[in-house]
Amino acid sequence: MNDALGGICAFLERCNDNTVVTVTTEAVNGHPFFGFFLISAPPGRGIKSNEPSGEEALLFYGLYELDEHAQSRVPGNAFKTKGPPTAVDSEWTMSSFHVGLFSRMTGALRRVSFLGKVSRASNAFTQKKRELTFLVKSNHFQRLFPASAMLPGRAFLFCLRRRLPLSSPTSRIISIAALSTDISIHPSKYPLARRDETVVDDYHGVKIPDPYRFLEDPDAPETEAWVAELNKISAPFYESADIREKLRSKLTKLWNFDRISCPVKHGDSYYYWHNSGLQNQFVIYKQKGYKEKGEVFFDPNLLSEDGTTAITAANWSEDGAIFCYGLSEKGSDWVTLHFKTADGTDLKDKITGVKFSSIGWLSDNSGVFYSRYPEHKGAIAGSCVEKDEYHSLYFHKMGTPQAEDVLVADFRKDPHLMVAASVTRDGRFLIANVCKGCDPANQLFYADLKSINNQITGKVDLKPFFDQFDAKYDIVNFTGDDVLVLTNKDAPMNKLIRIKVGADNNNPSNWETVIPEDPKRKLQNVAVAAGDKMLVEYLQDCSSRVYINDFNTGNVLCQIPLEIGTLSSLICRKDQTEVFFSYGSFLSPTVVYRFDFNNVDLPSGKLNIEEVHRVNIQGFDASKFTAVQHFATSKDGTKVPMFIIHAKDAVLDGQNPTILNGYGGFGVSYVPGFSISQSLWLQSFGGIVAVANLRGGGEYGENWHQAGTLQNKQNVFDDFIACAEYLVDNKYTSPKKLAIQGGSNGGLLVGAVSQQRPDLIGGALNAVGVLDMLRFHKFTIGPAWIPEYGNPDKKEDFEYIYKYSPLHNIKYPENGVQWPSTLLLTADHDDRVVPLHSLKYMAQLYHTIKKDGADIQKNPVLCRVEVKAGHGAGKPTHKIIGEVVDMYSFLYRVLGAKYFD
Repeated sequence: MNDALGGICAFLERCNDNTVVTVTTEAVNGHPFFGFFLISAPPGRGIKSNEPSGEEALLFYGLYELDEHAQSRVPGNAFKTKGPPTAVDSEWTMSSFHVGLFSRMTGALRRVSFLGKVSRASNAFTQKKRELTFLVKSNHFQRLFPASAMLPGRAFLFCLRRRLPLSSPTSRIISIAALSTDISIHPSKYPLARRDETVVDDYHGVKIPDPYRFLEDPDAPETEAWVAELNKISAPFYESADIREKLRSKLTKLWNFDRISCPVKHGDSYYYWHNSGLQNQFVIYKQKGYKEKGEVFFDPNLLSEDGTTAITAANWSEDGAIFCYGLSEKGSDWVTLHFKTADGTDLKDKITGVKFSSIGWLSDNSGVFYSRYPEHKGAIAGSCVEKDEYHSLYFHKMGTPQAEDVLVADFRKDPHLMVAASVTRDGRFLIANVCKGCDPANQLFYADLKSINNQITGKVDLKPFFDQFDAKYDIVNFTGDDVLVLTNKDAPMNKLIRIKVGADNNNPSNWETVIPEDPKRKLQNVAVAAGDKMLVEYLQDCSSRVYINDFNTGNVLCQIPLEIGTLSSLICRKDQTEVFFSYGSFLSPTVVYRFDFNNVDLPSGKLNIEEVHRVNIQGFDASKFTAVQHFATSKDGTKVPMFIIHAKDAVLDGQNPTILNGYGGFGVSYVPGFSISQSLWLQSFGGIVAVANLRGGGEYGENWHQAGTLQNKQNVFDDFIACAEYLVDNKYTSPKKLAIQGGSNGGLLVGAVSQQRPDLIGGALNAVGVLDMLRFHKFTIGPAWIPEYGNPDKKEDFEYIYKYSPLHNIKYPENGVQWPSTLLLTADHDDRVVPLHSLKYMAQLYHTIKKDGADIQKNPVLCRVEVKAGHGAGKPTHKIIGEVVDMYSFLYRVLGAKYFD
């Protein structure tokens, strides 16, 4: 207890201005409790003060112990009076004697008077515990009143006019917590980047300045200096959250749970991916039987000290003899391929400079097909922003150097085409899937490998299945010359067709429809098992429904009974009877299931499904929460689905801190899935999580996707705004308690909505966002996004892109509205959405705030730049935890959230 007061003072030294501090104490050794009091009074009442006239100055604080007699005689308003407390009875007197005595303890009364202004302390006494909450109005603690000067020798107690040295502990501090009510950062604190006003581009007659063009070079000293300036202003803000270490400890404990994938059989063994909890990367295990305990086959955690080396591509040879895997460094999209035999022997073959590639094995294991950019100068430099062009297909013969690899196919008519290769299970055909970047339409070609006896010496003769770029085509299964294909051709919600090798398959009249389109739900996935069965997944109102169908007729045989959630993986083969699948939801981590077609009764629907692995999260009770789907009405009347997850006993009073997540692009479906960080928000902040299923996604098929692309992109922003308004209108939250969150394309969403409706949100988390919409296509994989966003070099596309491009629409809000509290997150090795998007955006935003909002802006606007990290794929666990801690520390402060330990 001798250090109690000093500990409190040390804590106060770290508090910012306008910080609400709560001190909770508990009695020990039979003493009722001690109280920690802050007494304030106007200056000039018997004390010398430099505080401005009329403001309160701190006169006195100390530790007090009250016995039950004194406690009962202290009136409830004793500490609500103006000026120093007066005698409230003959035995409880706060007089100048006490102030003087305390002055002698600290050495100088003047130092106390300079300590700061405080509001009236609230004093609610309890029998064994007491909690005191007060407001720090000025932070002079560290400069004028350090903890070392507070207690030169020992603490003192004041009790019924007696001064007693504290020889033994009488009470202990249970907790000290602070909530900063002043989150403001004055615009003068923000750094300014150099502006080069000479850089001006002409877009179809419109002059567009780009004063921060120099920030596009990630390795330039000026760019590195700008990154340092951004981190210098941002890190202290979220690092000053008093709950930070509690948050990190709690999140780490929650994250420390057993995660396992579905087992997959290769050769005579099963393989699965496993993370014991806090491992930075998943480990591959090998087992003879799926019920046996596996042994480590490959542990990527041993490849780097900081855990930033990750497996981002992998494929086994058909016979399970050789494992080909791709390693990425520090989050880069560039991959190096390595090879390992089933007995663990590392082969000497190594292929560098691979990017956005599949891996296709020849049936005799003599080599692999892979894709790369042959003319890329910085193929292994993670910070390189060189544009990716002429993606090409290559063949590597095992046992030979990469320099002898053979070009198999390229498509020089369009530098933005991308190609991925696979080989059919019977080894007969090479399949080449060609797409225009992220355009959902593709081409499919095939080459007969048997006719050339697997001898790859140059370009192969590719013949078309589909070559019109008129729809999406995915091959499901080959049986001889019969091919099952999942397509959205004339079927926005997808259908399953059967075609013939060698036929004119561009002509739909040559197709056989196996499963017709269902206009009310999307046919999401089809896989073949046990010879004549198909596993069929539908996405119905953003949730999975799974059936078993007949392979020949397509008729439904039975439904797999599952709760509302998402089928996250499905493992089966036509030549095997067993099926593994994993399933999860917002409140249920992934569960791995298995059944065997040799042990089912399909007519009765009895599948004898066994649970292989269930994840249990210690410290999270899912039964206390609920996830419900609601529909918001967008600006044009479209109904937009949204899942809202919250505690069952949540009070809808508009005061719940809420995170609204969205993506809305590239046909990506935002389906139910468990998230540790979201569970932490629900439980430890009493918060609400909302997930919006916006147009631009794939939840309702290709029409839903197209309704949020190109000239329709504003629909995505309108949908997100409608979801935010729904949450506010229905009292889930309020604008000051609402944060929006999105990453990558979702960062574009957050950027646009922050600008269009700053009055609607209290905070914005914008991760690796696409923000410069006039130059996105000039770097790395950016050209692949042209089918989604349009090409700003074309006048008709420029006209709608320019209207919403976040970088080019930064304008300070009107009518006294501030720019919402914002945290951008990017990474120095992000070679997908290169960091220039966030760096240029923050430079322009700081310039605008200082120019137009210097007298208004108080909300913090910050950017966190991660080092040795990329777009997100393969990010090590410790970096993920660190990022979530920073984001939630930020939201905790800007939303005024409470933390429940």
